[in-house]
Amino acid sequence: MSEVIASRLNAVRSDMAQAGLAAFIIPRADEYLGEYVPAHNERLEWISGFTGSAGAVIVLTDSAAIFTDGRYTVQVRQQVDASQFAFESLTDTPLADYLADTLPAGSKVGVDARLHTLAWFEQAQERLAKADIVLLALDHNPVDRNWQDRPAPANAQVILLDEKHTGASSLEKRQQIGELIAKQGADLALITQLDSIAWLLNIRGRDVPCLPIVLGSALLWANGDMQFFTDISKLPADIAAHVGAGVSFLQEAELSSAMAELRGKRLLADPNTANAASQLSALDAGARLVAGMDPVLLPKAAKNPVELAGMRACHVRDGAAVSRFLAWLDGEVAAGRLYDEAELARKLESFRLADDSYVEPSFDTISAAGSNAAMCHYNHLNGTPAKLTMNSLYLVDSGAQYLDGTTDVTRTIAIGEVTDEHKKMVTLVLKGHIALDTARFPKGTTGQQLDAFARMHLWQHGFDYDHGTGHGVGHFLSVHEGPQRIAKNANGVALLPGMVLSNEPGYYRADGFGIRLENLVEVRPCEALKGAEREMYEFAPMTLIPLDLRLLDTSLMTQAEIDWLNAYHSRVFAALSPLLEGPDHDWLVQATRAI
Repeated sequence: MSEVIASRLNAVRSDMAQAGLAAFIIPRADEYLGEYVPAHNERLEWISGFTGSAGAVIVLTDSAAIFTDGRYTVQVRQQVDASQFAFESLTDTPLADYLADTLPAGSKVGVDARLHTLAWFEQAQERLAKADIVLLALDHNPVDRNWQDRPAPANAQVILLDEKHTGASSLEKRQQIGELIAKQGADLALITQLDSIAWLLNIRGRDVPCLPIVLGSALLWANGDMQFFTDISKLPADIAAHVGAGVSFLQEAELSSAMAELRGKRLLADPNTANAASQLSALDAGARLVAGMDPVLLPKAAKNPVELAGMRACHVRDGAAVSRFLAWLDGEVAAGRLYDEAELARKLESFRLADDSYVEPSFDTISAAGSNAAMCHYNHLNGTPAKLTMNSLYLVDSGAQYLDGTTDVTRTIAIGEVTDEHKKMVTLVLKGHIALDTARFPKGTTGQQLDAFARMHLWQHGFDYDHGTGHGVGHFLSVHEGPQRIAKNANGVALLPGMVLSNEPGYYRADGFGIRLENLVEVRPCEALKGAEREMYEFAPMTLIPLDLRLLDTSLMTQAEIDWLNAYHSRVFAALSPLLEGPDHDWLVQATRAI
């Protein structure tokens, strides 16, 4: 593989030489700038062999460097040839700073502007200009020119999602968003987030693993008319009737000519999520850019009653599937049959596959035995899957895409006898989970303000965790939906009724064990408070799956916390018991017993 990578680097360098470039940047992102990248756009893996979800390579004339974050410190050194790449930190060494410190004045750096946001492009351009270095947006990508065995894009037919699942027609949604565009003083908006497009048109797709979207981009006008630029060969014959009046479908390559016709128009675009190439071409055409957040994000995140009903329903079925897996796992461990992480992940999915509305996982399952769970984004596919060992913890973080919703749940499971230290740490994590779940908060509260609820019990004992506490979740869409978040450094977006978020505090001891307890919750008005002076909200759990009672030290819990756990398990039993039979039902009785 080392020789193959060397050959690819040399091919890119040859292309760079012809363009007079001293450096070329290859990010993991593709032109859609989403979390998931289809196989035909895995340019970073092609040039380096690195399979992580975030990173970048800078190819220089006689060397190269790969940049990753702290999640991939070990993995990048396992997958990438140190004789051909220097290892750098994405967080400690921004790409533009590295280039400014490495290249001589007068150098030229090339980028494919489709693979970077406008905000990043302008900031990098400004930073490099101070070092007398020019950042150039190329009209081609040297990787694409030299990727001879590049996979073909997916060509599965588009899924038309019925209004019984969506709760509103495409025309209603487009007109609603069109009004928001007009309120921002724009004539139209550039819509590039793939889940925004899917939501607007009530369509789903299979173009990207785990994310049911259709690749493409769109222009949405203030009157609700929309141009969708995609591979039109994937569109079913009845899509025009499905989406209603005002939508035209064009080949993706026609976006550039559509941009060229925007002279004098005010184009709303998000500089932090839309790619630089599209916005730069609009500017070149004489359009005026109106910077603003994707107008679809908040209406999509604040789900309507039909979407919420679908989310609740799929969580009951998902809870039954995961509970069958947990019951099976307990039985196998009791019989002394221990499996590896990959076998366990496949077994878990087998229970979900029995549901006719199951489409695919909502992300790669994190199946982590023992010390592997100390890596919070561990992926057993990146090495040799470890086998369960007795008297340890097993962490499984998984989710599913159903036609009526998206799930994401993490459970930490006792394998054999566990230590008092295990119980103490799991209990502290659960106390934080309960504190956040039971929080009541006034309208206008952001996720950043709530994050400390989940951490406070860990903090009191000198512990913490290094990931966010909660991310948004879409309706049969992205399992990591924005803009809502719960984190130390979350944005200023207020939580709204109808939003769905995860509640997932954790604890990770390097080379020891990892713990995470995750439910999805919905934001709803707080009806229980009488005489409240302000409009108040609360969370309600959507996930209905038992928590492992064997891992708790109840001496660390208050009576209110024990009452919460018993009430939660009573609700789990009521929802799942009609769906489980025989040994599975017997297991549920024990797993949800009152303590």
